[in-house]
Amino acid sequence: MPDRPDVYLFPGLRSPFAKIDRELDDLNALKLSVPVIQQSVVGSRGVGPDGIGGIDLVIWGSVIPTLSVSNWGREVWLDAGLDPSVPALTIVQQCATSMAAATHAAAQVGVGRLDLALCGGVESMSATQVGLSRSFSQKLRRAGQAGSPVDAAKELVKLRPSDLRLGIPAIEERTTGKSMGQHTEEMAQDWEIPRDAQDEFAVASHHSTARAAADGFFRPLLVSPGTYAVDGDTIPRPDTSVEALAKLRPAFDRERGTLTAGNSSPLTDGAACCWIASATGAERLPASVPRVRVLDWEVAAIDPRTEGLLIAPAIAIPRLLARNGLTYADIVLWEIHEAFAAQVLCTIKALEDGSWVREKSGVDAALGAFPRDRINPNGGSVAIGHPFAATGARILSQAATELAGLPAGSRCVVSICAAGGLGHVTLLESVG
Repeated sequence: MPDRPDVYLFPGLRSPFAKIDRELDDLNALKLSVPVIQQSVVGSRGVGPDGIGGIDLVIWGSVIPTLSVSNWGREVWLDAGLDPSVPALTIVQQCATSMAAATHAAAQVGVGRLDLALCGGVESMSATQVGLSRSFSQKLRRAGQAGSPVDAAKELVKLRPSDLRLGIPAIEERTTGKSMGQHTEEMAQDWEIPRDAQDEFAVASHHSTARAAADGFFRPLLVSPGTYAVDGDTIPRPDTSVEALAKLRPAFDRERGTLTAGNSSPLTDGAACCWIASATGAERLPASVPRVRVLDWEVAAIDPRTEGLLIAPAIAIPRLLARNGLTYADIVLWEIHEAFAAQVLCTIKALEDGSWVREKSGVDAALGAFPRDRINPNGGSVAIGHPFAATGARILSQAATELAGLPAGSRCVVSICAAGGLGHVTLLESVG
């Protein structure tokens, strides 16, 4: 990498995460976001009464579309009642949305265009809007634009039963018609990932998350108690076991499937943020907030019609490491998004296959054995939850908190797979 100004990542706050239609179901995405933003800027973790000043940019995202909001960054900032002169924009990269927000800001910091940015995302799966058919929408619009009640009635009588079809958003690929779970079932079969390995990984995620919560690891990353209906994540199951998960039925392929509700991340409500700053911008944040350096990032893509939908991180990771002269062993912490336990295990198996890495990523360097024992020490998305656009900021903040406690020069890779066949990975370094 050419020399450029140091770019720093600071962990931000997040809401508790809850399953769809549960504890946070009465909050839309705006109402989920506002407390996270307000408490990040004013009155938390050593922030003075006047709040954090000198914010140059807000980048926010949400994957599930809504008719009422287009520029999420601007609308959540205005609803938070903060300085209206701060510009804001919206970014979407499916499950990697708030990581894309962070690296977009990092790129601008790296060329001296800004010093401090608040980056994040939100998903209210419970508030997903249902759309009307195109013909129904057109006829209603024409009726609403009619010059008189009589003309409006003339438009409405044109409605037919066939117009009443509803457009219910589905978690599936537009190009293939398959759900993400169906695609991952195919990946698990292609890479020969057995059901018991997936269940063991999922149980480890729940146990690690529960242990971290009991140790207070998440407390500095969550908004103040009493902000929402619950004060902590409600999805982790500390008492789950491989035996319990083995009783669950396959969720996506009833005949041959290995993916279940127990070894997959659930549909989740939640919001999260993080900070990206230059050395100058870092001085505007409380000294008590841990910082790490953003060294580099990589985005890769595959064709979801012909390849494993969520395998792209296994292409991005070798490219990122090779460009920085690193091997797997040089990375002391791996934060890998757990859309499904099977997807993580497929990614690891691909990274361990030297011929596959050479063919797909073009990297011919000897990267070594993959350190499976360094993955997600404080749990991951299977146990914590996965509000699509919030997950990137959640993982980055969690990784920064973990990494900041390690010796200077320790490195972490954060990896997120995303719909559309995308993989977004970021390289972080502790600064001591």
